[in-house]
Amino acid sequence: MEKSFVKRGLTKKSENIADWYNDVVIQADLCDYTDVKGSMIIKPYAYSIWENIQKELDAMFKADNFQNCYFPMLIPMSLIKKEKEHVEGFAPELLTIDRIGEEQLADPLVLRPTSETIMYKAFANWVQGYRDLPIKINQWCNIFRAEKRTYPFLRTSEFLWQEGHTAFSNNEDNLQMVFKALNWYKDIYEKYLGISVYIGMKSQSEKFAGAKNTYSIEIVMPNGKALQASTSHDLSTNFSRAFDVTFLDEKGQKQYAHQSSFGLSTRSIAALILSHGDDSGLIVSPMIAPIQVVIIPIIKKNQENNLILDLANIIDKKLKLKGIKSWIDIDDAHSLGYKINEWELKGVPIRIEIGNDEVKDQKLKIVRRDNFEKQNINLDGFELKISELLKVIQNDLLAKSEKLKLAKTKDADNYKEFKKLIDDENFVRAYFCENKECEAKIKAETKATTRCLEFDQMNDDGVDGKCIYCGEKAKHKWLFGRSY
Repeated sequence: MEKSFVKRGLTKKSENIADWYNDVVIQADLCDYTDVKGSMIIKPYAYSIWENIQKELDAMFKADNFQNCYFPMLIPMSLIKKEKEHVEGFAPELLTIDRIGEEQLADPLVLRPTSETIMYKAFANWVQGYRDLPIKINQWCNIFRAEKRTYPFLRTSEFLWQEGHTAFSNNEDNLQMVFKALNWYKDIYEKYLGISVYIGMKSQSEKFAGAKNTYSIEIVMPNGKALQASTSHDLSTNFSRAFDVTFLDEKGQKQYAHQSSFGLSTRSIAALILSHGDDSGLIVSPMIAPIQVVIIPIIKKNQENNLILDLANIIDKKLKLKGIKSWIDIDDAHSLGYKINEWELKGVPIRIEIGNDEVKDQKLKIVRRDNFEKQNINLDGFELKISELLKVIQNDLLAKSEKLKLAKTKDADNYKEFKKLIDDENFVRAYFCENKECEAKIKAETKATTRCLEFDQMNDDGVDGKCIYCGEKAKHKWLFGRSY
């Protein structure tokens, strides 16, 4: 495993979360900057986290009969322009190539901002009759979108993601897919990353360009800001009409396919960092951690170390046999304090320290990363105890995240209260008339946007209220927040 030099002087998260975040991603060896503005190098430790997220999500896809594929990165501009709302929505973010060598291209090429256009041109060739449906494919790839303000993992011009794309013969199956994907993402965040989320529908102003409706996973950050963590789009027949994705039904009648697309990106790593990290650095949830347990042999200079190393190797072997991802730190170039600082910075869930006393007493010193709680456990059956402790840590992280989410979400009854709560770094739940002009004015005056209409609010048949801004009749309470 690659070692990194750990710098001291990590900014306190409670004092300046932006500087703290930048310190953590560099000092925990998650990424590095490049000569290309807005692009980053994802280093091995962070990429291992991404691989673990990939592994879990990919299994969900394949259990539902999805197949992985790959489409070209370069998309002709003429294809991007086929769906009017789509091109208008993405125009400011498009990175284009207008020449190859000295040749000026009549049809410029766009670096993939998302793949609906190039995929659905192919779908039109693949689909002839109803027996050719459904299509359920997924692509793991990189995406390019021109960003003016960039932050590692949070918002970069190039990032990694998966994008699922489907085509169905009817709207019922299509909508079922939209919500199934959304619940997969909810599971990734809550069961694996240990982050409590909001789930709901985006407003028409905030939806994906070209979709009928967009549904999203929204996360409340410790500073009250919103992170749109993943999305699932009901494309209806909007793209199938633009790209002529049609089929003959059982009666021989021509029909347009009903489609959906959905994605989750390396922004999930940013969510992990911001949600769980503390003044000592990263805290990685056990279910997604590349290393769940680090074992540190404590060996003094000129001391016989065979018994300590032997015990460390026994511990490592038994943990691995239990399916626990462990790592022995045998680096003798740095002090114990340095190594403890390094592994705390990297957020490894459990640390085991083994020295002379542990060998003599046949006990292990265990330290939890999430709360620094220490305990000594007997060697007898230690691997089962470690396994159970990892589950406890996972559950505790989710519970802590849920507590924060609820504490940072407030209800507002009037616009004055709304503005104060937003300024105090909260998510705010308030009645909203769903008028685009009203929404734009709220954003201009407060920098807060609609995050989503929660499903339980959407299904609420209670008494109608009045819009927080204009006072007109409003059917639902929406979540608002300032976003990254």
